[in-house]
Amino acid sequence: MQGHQDGNVSYNDFFLIGFSGLKEHRWLLFFPFFLLFLLSLVANSLLIFVIKTQTSLHSPMCVLIGATSVVNLFLIMSFMPRMLLSFLLNWNAISLLGCLVQMFFINFIGTFQTSIILLMAIDRYFAICVPLRYNDYLNTANCVKFVFVSLIRNGSFLVVIAFLDGNLSYCKSNIIDHCFCEHMALVGLACGNTVINSIVGLLIISFITVVDGLCVIISYVKIFISVFLRGSGKSSRKAIHTCTTHIIVLLLNYFCALLALLSYRVGNNLSPNIRVLISILYLLFPSCVHPIIYGFKTKDIREHLLRLLQTIKIS
Repeated sequence: MQGHQDGNVSYNDFFLIGFSGLKEHRWLLFFPFFLLFLLSLVANSLLIFVIKTQTSLHSPMCVLIGATSVVNLFLIMSFMPRMLLSFLLNWNAISLLGCLVQMFFINFIGTFQTSIILLMAIDRYFAICVPLRYNDYLNTANCVKFVFVSLIRNGSFLVVIAFLDGNLSYCKSNIIDHCFCEHMALVGLACGNTVINSIVGLLIISFITVVDGLCVIISYVKIFISVFLRGSGKSSRKAIHTCTTHIIVLLLNYFCALLALLSYRVGNNLSPNIRVLISILYLLFPSCVHPIIYGFKTKDIREHLLRLLQTIKIS
């Protein structure tokens, strides 16, 4: 702990006690969350393995799907191991620096996920609406530039949140009623005026996700207009099917994000345990469902996955 001129004490060490209402039964949560963690690990790893080993799946779209699974793995590894150990062994302590670093990486990886979905939408736009110029726009160099700009944009904004939160005085308590470090959960323990932190945090996260989301919507609106003007046909049906898969994933992401955001805006009307559960599922549930949606809805990937599973079963 660190003293300040106003006489308050600022905590530098915290305890992550999510689902504190369960008390001595909290350890039982290890089992359902471990199964979800295992599902995400296996499903995403399997999808990455199939895409990497099958040369026929090395198309830009399949590579982006594989990149989504890589991001999913990084995301769950940024908070799930610590959370599971907290449930099982009561390893709840975390330093302020560790909390800020964890918060940064969770947000950084999560926002990069929306950037990949945007790149998928751009890929489909050029493949369907401007196929003759596809290789001019969606080449390796341009994709690398897009990824680089997204990483710099997201990282720069999120460093601002971490910096602002790191300069607060945390004198209310050092007990974070959460299973991982989240911006609003941490700011809620600070003394003094935290309006700037709350507004900046909300604006930055909203700006990144809303801008990417609007660009995705514009891309798919143009795609559907182009497909309908072209008329029905095998290529049109395939285009609609591919876009539908991405839209399902996009809606799932934004639905979970909206629930997590609203959970902190309804105040005391929501149980702390429910709020924590929503925040965890916001990060964990999409990473479990993404590979299943892509695996079943993408024909080429589905066929290779079924062959792989049959091979494993036979052996």
